[in-house]
Amino acid sequence: MQHEIPVDRLGPRGEAMANAISACVHCGFCLPTCPTYVVMGEEENSPRGRIFLMKEVLEGRLSPDDAAGAIDNCLACQACVSACPSGVEYGDLITAYRLHAEPRRSRPPGERAQRATVAATLPKPKRFRAAARVGMATRALARLAPRRMRAMVDQLPRSLPKARPLPEFTPAEGERRARVALLQGCVQRVLDPEIGWATLRVLARNGVEVVVPQQHECCGALAIHAGREGQAKRLARATIEAFPDDVDAVIANAAGCGSGMTEYPLLLAGESDEEAARAFAARVRDISTFLDELGLVEPRSEPRRRRVVYHDACHLAHAQGVREAPRRLLRAAGFEVVTPANPEICCGSAGTYNVERPEIAGELGRRKATSLLAAEPDVIAAGNIGCLNQIRTHLDELGSRTEALHTVELLDRAYSGEA
Repeated sequence: MQHEIPVDRLGPRGEAMANAISACVHCGFCLPTCPTYVVMGEEENSPRGRIFLMKEVLEGRLSPDDAAGAIDNCLACQACVSACPSGVEYGDLITAYRLHAEPRRSRPPGERAQRATVAATLPKPKRFRAAARVGMATRALARLAPRRMRAMVDQLPRSLPKARPLPEFTPAEGERRARVALLQGCVQRVLDPEIGWATLRVLARNGVEVVVPQQHECCGALAIHAGREGQAKRLARATIEAFPDDVDAVIANAAGCGSGMTEYPLLLAGESDEEAARAFAARVRDISTFLDELGLVEPRSEPRRRRVVYHDACHLAHAQGVREAPRRLLRAAGFEVVTPANPEICCGSAGTYNVERPEIAGELGRRKATSLLAAEPDVIAAGNIGCLNQIRTHLDELGSRTEALHTVELLDRAYSGEA
């Protein structure tokens, strides 16, 4: 395939970018599914507008700084991928482009400092916990701080749960049906460690033996999506090294992490460990997909049939194509499952987006929380800690006490009879 884009000068990810750009026919099917286009109504803040801008940069007609605003506004939610009739791999494009463009960007000092702080803090659970406690203690003073600092503090919860590290080994209950390795995650183990414990209990109840790499901290998904290539590669390689080979699957219970780990082959393209990255990515499964394929052991108790509105996390539904598995699991556990209006529109979390673009993220968060509540749920379910944190923040702003829980937490409650 011939491209005007100088593929040979763009490195091993050049072909992926060129193929995605050339596949776009600018039909506009992506527009109503793009959260920034829905909110802002501007062509440059739509997928096809960004594709045009990225093409211009890669062909040398624009500098990365010329296209920076529209590219940074992109949540990389990949709703456009689900809507595209031409099969444009926008997810590969935006990831590869950011890895290419970020070192060539000139960001303002305050923006650079914020991004560096986030990159140094979130992947380290102990460091993040300490920073979060300082932020919560000085929340009132943060109102006097620059906007970027306020945005970081605004995303913190009112309180932090106690640290509850997961054990290295959890045996299966009854006959062993599978053996897996579970990713603890970095942000999730600080903000909501109960998700990890619920995952262990549900897997064990389903006859799954679980090992948890103890020294591993972060899979690198946040660094990948921020275009921080050096950090992303280090964390990806550390993840591949940390996880055992003698397991049936590597389980992620955070959609962003699972999606990030499936991007390792793109991240490490052309490197000596590209094949190792492919082999690892092929073993990654979201907890809902794994349980659905395994066959859920249905709870013995009959829970009161609660109405669950299920929120599709973008990096589960769009990036990984996982939509029905969580719903099937919840129905099998005795819940009534409903879908809110406009489920394809992002909630505005998107990794660190709600810190870097708080105004857009705030508008999307309010819309999502309102849409979820309009479905009149007893409880809200989602498969990603970022979404849960964002939804809880905006439920609180709306004065709602509706719980927002991980899908696996609801399964755990069904097994215990609490549902």
